Amino acid sequence: MSDEELETFASLYNGKRKSPDTILIGGVLGLFLVAGVQRFMINQIGMGILYLFTAGLCFVGTIVDLVNYRRLAFEYNQKMAYEAIQMLKMMR
Repeated sequence: MSDEELETFASLYNGKRKSPDTILIGGVLGLFLVAGVQRFMINQIGMGILYLFTAGLCFVGTIVDLVNYRRLAFEYNQKMAYEAIQMLKMMR
């Protein structure tokens, strides 16, 4: 990648990525306030609706998300990096 492409990638990716701490905060909010908020944050709308209507799968799913918040953030950020690369390819 050229320097210009690298800068464009960095700006695209940084605008979309989520910090693991943000996902953790969403999980805590999901546990105590609105179940599924962490899933909505990472664009998993179907799972977010399922968590919302089942109280976080009776809180078990929300607790699992709290334990695995880093993995959730990592997988989301991987998808966002891939999308940023695809956008760069289209811009060429």
